[in-house]
Amino acid sequence: MGENTLDGGHLKSFIERIERLEEEKKAIADDIKDVYAEAKGTGYDVKIMRKIVSLRKQDVNKRREEEEILDLYLSALGEP
Repeated sequence: MGENTLDGGHLKSFIERIERLEEEKKAIADDIKDVYAEAKGTGYDVKIMRKIVSLRKQDVNKRREEEEILDLYLSALGEP
């Protein structure tokens, strides 16, 4: 592609793909909210569930390192 030329059809294709993916992302986000609402309705603590999901995404070694540093800092502050 030259410096001063644009392929409108190609650009339009990219834009439309991105728009479709954004719509799918929103639908998935809505589905996730529904699952959390359902879990909350059955008595689960959604805040804790979100934390678990976040922790499970992390690399195990990185998570352990962060937990060790957290424990060290809490200990330095005299926290149990």
